[in-house]
Amino acid sequence: MDIYLALEEHLGEHPDTQLLPASQAESTYGGTTFSDNQTLAGAIKVTDRKVIPAVLSLANQLNFVVHPVSSNKNWGYGSITPDRAHRPIVLLDLSGLCHIEASSKELGLITIEPGVTQQMLYDYLKKNNWCHMVPVTGAGPTCSILSNALERGYGITPHTDHFYACTALKAYLPHPDLCKHQYASAISSLDKTETDFIDKTFKWGLGPYVDGLFTQSNLGIVSEMTIRLAKKPNAFSAFYIQVFDGEKFEESVEFIRTLLESQAGLVGSINLMDKRRLVSMTCQNPNMQQSPIAPLTDEQVNSLAKSKRLPEWMIVGSIYGDQPVVNYVKKYIKRQAGGLGKVLFSDSPLLKFARCFARLPLDFIPAFRDIKAQLASLEEGVEIMLGKPNQVALPLPYWRNSTKKPDKSITLHPANDQCGLLWYAPLIAMNPSTLSTFVEFVRRTMLAFDLDPFITFTNLKHDCIDSTVPLVFEKGDPVQVEKAHACLRQLIDEGCKQGFVPYRLPVSEQARLDKDTPFWKSVDVIKRAIDPNNILSPGKYDASPK
Repeated sequence: MDIYLALEEHLGEHPDTQLLPASQAESTYGGTTFSDNQTLAGAIKVTDRKVIPAVLSLANQLNFVVHPVSSNKNWGYGSITPDRAHRPIVLLDLSGLCHIEASSKELGLITIEPGVTQQMLYDYLKKNNWCHMVPVTGAGPTCSILSNALERGYGITPHTDHFYACTALKAYLPHPDLCKHQYASAISSLDKTETDFIDKTFKWGLGPYVDGLFTQSNLGIVSEMTIRLAKKPNAFSAFYIQVFDGEKFEESVEFIRTLLESQAGLVGSINLMDKRRLVSMTCQNPNMQQSPIAPLTDEQVNSLAKSKRLPEWMIVGSIYGDQPVVNYVKKYIKRQAGGLGKVLFSDSPLLKFARCFARLPLDFIPAFRDIKAQLASLEEGVEIMLGKPNQVALPLPYWRNSTKKPDKSITLHPANDQCGLLWYAPLIAMNPSTLSTFVEFVRRTMLAFDLDPFITFTNLKHDCIDSTVPLVFEKGDPVQVEKAHACLRQLIDEGCKQGFVPYRLPVSEQARLDKDTPFWKSVDVIKRAIDPNNILSPGKYDASPK
């Protein structure tokens, strides 16, 4: 049966639903940053969530696979998994579901649909005079907020854990008997008012906590989510600590751990970036004319860093609170971090003077242009910390893209621009010597595969740290694509042996998980019960056979 014709026949009663045939679906949605275009039988773009149960019911009847996406911009991780039973795959585009509902402006509770992007929510809050921040990420303004929370993503604004900030959700289950009605918590079903306020303000509900099953899974299609937004602080300051002595790395880790523990609630998440990552943010890749493109040598890294006055490590964080509190934390940081290197604050007189100096018409001086560019990057970083989305992190996937340079004056789309990107995202014990071992391991492994080892640590709590390591490669060269995947496999396999355990995996790696464990067997039991025909994103974080 031609799935596209079947969709036309059965979904004709929904006039606002757009159907795309296979070729158009693949060109529109099939691109990734790490593989050839995905094979699709068609796509459905909906503007009314009431179409979702009709699609699920039809998939159960006709035995095709449904892959829902929100903005389809899960760059470096991917969304679509192939079906091992070789059934037709239909992509369900939820980006047209963009409704925003103010559950409580006073309390910062807001309910959003899957298509609501960071920029949409920012514009809504600004237009309606909310004094709250968007839970932004480095993925950029055009990415879905709901999907990031479901992937258990995090950011640098005060509510760093984005799913923890989710207080309620509604979803459609793939079971043929359950797909016709929207799932909601037990409290929601007991509340006879129209507002659902109690459900939306109390995360844990009544009875077993089921909402969490919809994160990093294929157990349902989430149609709305209520999130608790952080309020804009009365005062704010970003801090930057430039550590020029590489021998002080472990001391820097000790400082971050102590700061997060002693100033919990006042300091947001803290990033610790190595010199190579800083070079990638401030310099052009000097090896772009090579074929294949080689990683930067130590000499190149040192030369570029010297030209931009970049340190071995940079600590970047944020302070939120009333002005006396911010002042106190700034003094604490100065006192505790003074021996690490140079300490700067975004509200310091020095940076205020530099901003005024950057307005002078001196762009004909190369050094002035460098200073101006670095200040612009700092300003974008401050915007992110205050909940304003931007594209400050999006040039990274273009590091080895010889056909297109990133232009932040337009909307960037790494997958459409043929950028090569995968992510290695392990969790590591917040122990200085362990982190030193991790740095050496990542650098040695990635250089062996001719990849640049860019390392960022994101410190959310004082006891555990996440490292986001991008694998940036030439997507147009099949040899380089395979080397990147081989490198990621080795990072994961060897890293796990040393206690560096991923908290999130690209779809290409999910199939390699050891499913012969009580955990994945339990997941399999749940999946078979909720989705007996296995129609919803088979292979995504489930116990499907390898």
